[in-house]
Amino acid sequence: MPKRSRIKLTKRTVDALEVEGKDAAFWDRELAGFGVRVYPTGRKVYVVQSRGPGGPKRKALGRHGEISCDDARKLAAALIDRIKRGENPAPDAELTVADLAERFMRVHVSAHCKPLTAVSYGSTLEKHVLPSFGEMGVGEVMGGDVMAMHHRMRETPKAADIAVDVLSRMYVLAEAWDLIPPGSNPCSAVRRYRRRPRERFLTPEEFRRLGRALREAEAEGSARPSTIAALRLVMLTGCRKCEILELRWDDVDLTTGELRLRDAKSGPRMVHLTAPALVVLGQVPRTPGEARVFPGREGRSHKPYFDLVWRRVRERAGLEDVRVHDLRHSYASRALALGEGLPTIAKLLGHAGISTTARYAHLMREAEKTAAARVGESIGVHLEPRATEARGE
Repeated sequence: MPKRSRIKLTKRTVDALEVEGKDAAFWDRELAGFGVRVYPTGRKVYVVQSRGPGGPKRKALGRHGEISCDDARKLAAALIDRIKRGENPAPDAELTVADLAERFMRVHVSAHCKPLTAVSYGSTLEKHVLPSFGEMGVGEVMGGDVMAMHHRMRETPKAADIAVDVLSRMYVLAEAWDLIPPGSNPCSAVRRYRRRPRERFLTPEEFRRLGRALREAEAEGSARPSTIAALRLVMLTGCRKCEILELRWDDVDLTTGELRLRDAKSGPRMVHLTAPALVVLGQVPRTPGEARVFPGREGRSHKPYFDLVWRRVRERAGLEDVRVHDLRHSYASRALALGEGLPTIAKLLGHAGISTTARYAHLMREAEKTAAARVGESIGVHLEPRATEARGE
């Protein structure tokens, strides 16, 4: 229950309220649970918070100026009474989680997220969030409810964390849209599962096995040539799978040997093609009227078939634990082994900043250690010739 303050909320007192650096709630001294949230920007939102048989309830009443203080007080009193009697505080206008999810996808995701991200968000909502909370009012969902969902999904910790993250983003936006009072996010106290970062780098021998498996699949016709070409390009360029599968012929310049990725994860970038990559692209047939380099059949996505072929190829190569994204990690590790620095590798991989590439720093230290040993031994031969004589050299 919010504490009562020493002020009575009126138009004059609310007009005079100011905060610096951080928003704050001011509660009325006469009507417990009636307050106003004041932001450093000057925005002020009337709120109500009370506890009933079903637990605490919170609701935003409207912006100061759009609703008068007297009207907000009357509305707050009615809602507090309903909450304490265990009734829905606003049965005719209660925003459900399903309503918020629809607005989240329509207003925010469609305008600010990439298509694959939008698909991922939609899938998470349909599979996990809406079955758990869809019919509940936004203000009814408490931290314990979200923790319970998170715990139920403990066998798939990554999916559990993503579900909480998507729900949390929805509540952050609901606060920004003044649909709920600030501080109402039920996900804020949910502790994410601790997952070890996965690092799998292919050895030269494993690359040879993958190459052989691809050649065998190509020779026996067990996979489409275009899919095999797409897999080879992922290995040869270090690009993300989606960057290759969404590649358009307009983005390919075989004359200059470049790919122009206009909609990459970190923004537009250029990918320089090596001779092997140019050979692969030069052998990909163009489908008349098709803008994509690797189209799916009948206009559908190529991704499901690509994933199927990848599973078959890695099984044939005896590399069942290798993911497609590990090919990108392996590209980076090979660059380090050849002496490239982290800034160069960041550009090759299309990382927005060096901090993302820093995950490979331990590989650089190993390469530096090996190089130091070689240099030190070569100089040591001249300084300590007896050690060389003892080895019979």
